[in-house]
Amino acid sequence: MTTLICNCNKTMPLDGDALGKALGEELQVHTTLCRREAGAFQRATKSDDDLVVACTQEQRLLTELSEQTEGAVSLDVRPIKFVNIRETGGWSRQADKATPKMAALLKMAQLPEPDPVPVVTYKSGGRVLIIGALDRAQALAQQLDDVLDVTLFAQGGATSQERRYPVLSGHNLHLTGWLGAFKASWTESNPIALDLCTRCNACVAACPEGAIGLDYQVNLDACKSHRDCVRVCEAPGAIDFQREPVEHDEAFDLVLDLRDQPAFTQHAPPQGFVHLPESTGLPQQLQAIIKLRDAVGEFEKPKFFQYKQRICAHGRNEKVGCNACVDICSASAITSQVDRQQIHVNPNLCVGCGACTTVCPTGALTYAYPSAGYQGQKLRALLGTYAKAGGKQAALLFHSQEAGQRCINDWGRAAQLDPSVQGVPARVIPLPVWHAASMGIDVWLSAIAFGAVQVWVLITDEEAPDYVRALQDQMAQAEALLQGLGYTGEHFKLLAIKDARDLTDLDRQAQATAALGVTTPATFAVQADKRATVELALDHLIAQSPLNKALPQAIALPAAGAALGTVKVDHDACTLCLSCVSACPAAALQDNPGQPQLRFVEKNCVQCGLCVKTCPENAITLEPRYWLDAQRKQPRVVNEQQPYGCIRCGKPFGTLKGVESMMAKLAGHSMFQGAAADRLKMCGDCRVIDIHTANQTKITDL
Repeated sequence: MTTLICNCNKTMPLDGDALGKALGEELQVHTTLCRREAGAFQRATKSDDDLVVACTQEQRLLTELSEQTEGAVSLDVRPIKFVNIRETGGWSRQADKATPKMAALLKMAQLPEPDPVPVVTYKSGGRVLIIGALDRAQALAQQLDDVLDVTLFAQGGATSQERRYPVLSGHNLHLTGWLGAFKASWTESNPIALDLCTRCNACVAACPEGAIGLDYQVNLDACKSHRDCVRVCEAPGAIDFQREPVEHDEAFDLVLDLRDQPAFTQHAPPQGFVHLPESTGLPQQLQAIIKLRDAVGEFEKPKFFQYKQRICAHGRNEKVGCNACVDICSASAITSQVDRQQIHVNPNLCVGCGACTTVCPTGALTYAYPSAGYQGQKLRALLGTYAKAGGKQAALLFHSQEAGQRCINDWGRAAQLDPSVQGVPARVIPLPVWHAASMGIDVWLSAIAFGAVQVWVLITDEEAPDYVRALQDQMAQAEALLQGLGYTGEHFKLLAIKDARDLTDLDRQAQATAALGVTTPATFAVQADKRATVELALDHLIAQSPLNKALPQAIALPAAGAALGTVKVDHDACTLCLSCVSACPAAALQDNPGQPQLRFVEKNCVQCGLCVKTCPENAITLEPRYWLDAQRKQPRVVNEQQPYGCIRCGKPFGTLKGVESMMAKLAGHSMFQGAAADRLKMCGDCRVIDIHTANQTKITDL
């Protein structure tokens, strides 16, 4: 491994010896690695060793220099990793204390890349549908038609006389799909057939009510049926008020929607869909045009998730239990298939936010880009190096790779220019992730167990509002667990900001919200199984608890977002029908084949509520909590009843309460009187024997 560090023209203090000791290599501090000392970089590119460069400012320049260096290892074979230590700490007012953080960030970059994930492919031929007023639609079409095949869908407005693009019209327009696979469906009922219309404007001039506009659509509410338009259009025959409505559908690769109310209203619309209302500013409009012009060809994106239907708690017996992922998805990519006891995630619509995996109580949905296991490996390396270099009170700041990273960079630059800005505090370690909502309670608790004292998540305007609610709920769960175990202070915080100015007071907040962490960091590996990771983290946090042996019996948890807890069974109402056992997706509720008992394994319960919705007696309620007793991992009896013996052979076949309840409900039914009522008190075998014996007696009597 070769690591190159540079103090950026002596604008930040770098302790090469301390960094080298933490990383286990000798480091030379460069001053202008991208200029006068570029030779050192070129020599490093010729080595087969992995190369880490502590600079992102000149990443493009250094990448081009590597490609032009004779004998340099190809970037396809050995990519160069660039790490930002300048804005994240070197330009901070606490830069002289930021060496542990710099060492940690460099160590994390030295880790191997995560395993590749499957990809989702889009194929676009460049056929674009522009929906909106014809004058504006045609103006934008002229900026696209040299690379895209344009079709317009008329939504009022005027147009020129030139027939330059195909024009569709109608009502009930409905759009589905994504890049390369959009489908538009609509009903055409206008009297004027646009494919026959010559745009001569004779009908417009002849209509006494002005019911025909230059979009060549008849306003039927204004039309008084003079039919002057039909007479002047006799030759082309484009106007026919007797024409039956026709249903149409057509395929497109791209959609440009100019209406104020777009076809897709979810926070994250499909790839290939662009919304440009009238109020859109010129910079955003130009950006959208460039985006559309570039959307021709074949494209790939990661498949961000993995789904395990076997442990999904969405539904059983056509009853919906956990619906967290469906409710939180900002791209409408997740749909319920409760009849198949599962959900369906459309990978073409998924944008990779990972919020569904954060709120999933069972781990049926897991984030794959990268996996939680890889994130755990990074956290162990990061926090281990931070502590080895002398760092204290580490606070992790997760942020997105785009808007979040821009805020961090702006924050760091502001500290160099404005004396009133402190910059990123020495103990705050920014960590970019694909999306801020993709990390959840398993990773957060693991980070605390690995030695961090606080975990903060940076939220910008690019995140959906529902993400804020979901992250707050999950953080409340995690905080309640730590507080219950005696870890005082505020450990989890959601930082909702608009720009870097909202971050300038973070250091003061950080000092005011200092928290207590573990004394000995954990060494476990974050598992692919979310709940297994939570258990490992909590086991370590319990062992390290400041309360020592004075731990509470149970920790109450907030109801919102709870994935741990117990069930309470009303013994008077429960008949031990065991319908809840068959509905439980996590095997938390179990029967006892040898006795009429309902047993419960608290460790398995995900608080999905399927048992509550399935119970015919409404005898079950949920109680979110974390029970610290070792018995939480073992079955315990939550209800049992006296068995009921068959009145003919004595064999137990049900419960006393269950049989009595059945008898009471059928007491007034005409089919269950006399001998028929007695059969309800028999086991299955005796019931059959009694029926056949009674039939033989009747035959003998005849």
